[in-house]
Amino acid sequence: MTSSTTESALANSGSGEPLHVLWINAGLSCDGDSVALTAATQPSIEEIVLGALPGLPKVQVHWPLIDFECGPEQGADTFIEWFWKADRGELEQFVLVVEGSIPNEKIKPEGYWAAFGNNPETGQPMPTADWLSRLAPKAVAVIAAGTCATYGGIHAMAGNPTGAMGVPDFLGWDWRSTADIPIVCVPGCPVHPDNLSETITYLLYQVAGQAPMIPLDDKLRPTWLFGGTVHEGCVRAGYYEQGEFAHEYGSQKCLVKIGCWGPVVKCNVPKRGWINGIGGCPNVGGICIACTMPGFPDKFMPFMDEPPGATVSSLASQSYGALIRRLRRITLDTVDKEPRWRKPGDELLTGYRAPW
Repeated sequence: MTSSTTESALANSGSGEPLHVLWINAGLSCDGDSVALTAATQPSIEEIVLGALPGLPKVQVHWPLIDFECGPEQGADTFIEWFWKADRGELEQFVLVVEGSIPNEKIKPEGYWAAFGNNPETGQPMPTADWLSRLAPKAVAVIAAGTCATYGGIHAMAGNPTGAMGVPDFLGWDWRSTADIPIVCVPGCPVHPDNLSETITYLLYQVAGQAPMIPLDDKLRPTWLFGGTVHEGCVRAGYYEQGEFAHEYGSQKCLVKIGCWGPVVKCNVPKRGWINGIGGCPNVGGICIACTMPGFPDKFMPFMDEPPGATVSSLASQSYGALIRRLRRITLDTVDKEPRWRKPGDELLTGYRAPW
């Protein structure tokens, strides 16, 4: 973040002027990411909105799930008016959150794929793509929430008629905000509640000058959240090492052979759990279908088949695991018993020697 932007943010927060968060969920999506965020606990969306976190700048969140402003079109209390204010440059600073993939509005002569409100100049629906083109250049930060917004997701799979894409595809992967912050992608279908709330919180602290540049990987994901694989945090990983694999659902063993992509997918859900540390796909017996990856879903289908390469790796693991299991059984036979001196008698067998 540039020094001038940091100084501006600090002055803004000190003056009591809120930092606005504009949330557009009018892309191609199911609103699942918005619903997921309501379950966040570390921190919760309520803690962010109410300023319950120390040092967090005062924010005003314009999000359909919690913002109940209403009124006549173009009135001061109309929900969408805040987005027009941002477009007119009347909001000093705002963070733009985008939910849903961005359809290609240039591939047809008329109509629209996705829209948000009406354009007062034409009286026609305002395409979501146009909103993104207008607001992103003015935003202090842009967050793509969920796999649809980050990489296109389900709507961008092969054969779709909309030409849908993620925010980085639309704006450019090297795009930077007015504060020189890259697009921040928090994938997931839906996004993990705490992953999203934690990322929003980090960016708010950064904009306030209280955190360094957010660390991102080459797919624009926060590195502390997506630096490891599902397999590395999975409660079933030990079974893979021992070459023990599930062949039907309901087994507690490794799920690779029934379609789990965990060994190559960047995601922290098994380690973090889903809500309050509970749940998460492999933790409750579900395979990982790679929903946090840019190639989802096309590169990872069909979901129920053994992934390519898993046959070779699992065979190697089974051979290696058979030896490991035998060695561990030998060790277990020697350590899974009490020491010989734990018994009544006239003689002390512990090896103790009196010092006198």
